[in-house]
Amino acid sequence: MIVGVVGKIAAGKTTVAKFFEERGFCRVSCSDPLIDLLTHNVSDYSWIPELPEKAEPTRERLIEFGKCLKETYGEDILIRLAVDKMRHCEKVVIDGVRSEGEIRAVKRLSGKVIYVEARPEIRFERLMRRKASKDKGIRSFADFKAMDDAEERLYHTSELKGLADYVIVNEGTLEELREKVEAIIEEVVG
Repeated sequence: MIVGVVGKIAAGKTTVAKFFEERGFCRVSCSDPLIDLLTHNVSDYSWIPELPEKAEPTRERLIEFGKCLKETYGEDILIRLAVDKMRHCEKVVIDGVRSEGEIRAVKRLSGKVIYVEARPEIRFERLMRRKASKDKGIRSFADFKAMDDAEERLYHTSELKGLADYVIVNEGTLEELREKVEAIIEEVVG
């Protein structure tokens, strides 16, 4: 069983994936293979496409390297690598699915896709609170909006909502989000 989680920056994708993890799913992010390849931490893989020069995995580098891998190895390369990394797991949740090709790859594996959304103002507040190293270039709402718009142009994230099996609006409390996710887990796991 594979579940892919899609959404814009700071919509709550990782939180949704963590709720699945609490219910016995192995959690992996689409960016994990990129980070692993950039930092040369590849022992969890049965194969790797190519090893780039070792580098710090900034958001910009991850996007650039991801684009390069997809052009060379196909739109589904990150899904294939994420699934390979978690090949010992029966149930996998993939956080940060970002493209139509990745959604199609999850569905080809008989997986389900969840689209998580929230208003830009809410996502910006979350991003500021989480203080992730990959987000350190974002200091203002204008910076956030520029990054969000660039990601939209690159991935067309809002168009992916129509391809999802489930849509979660994540603008309430953590407990409200948990209830929405639990309902989906009950449906997909049975």
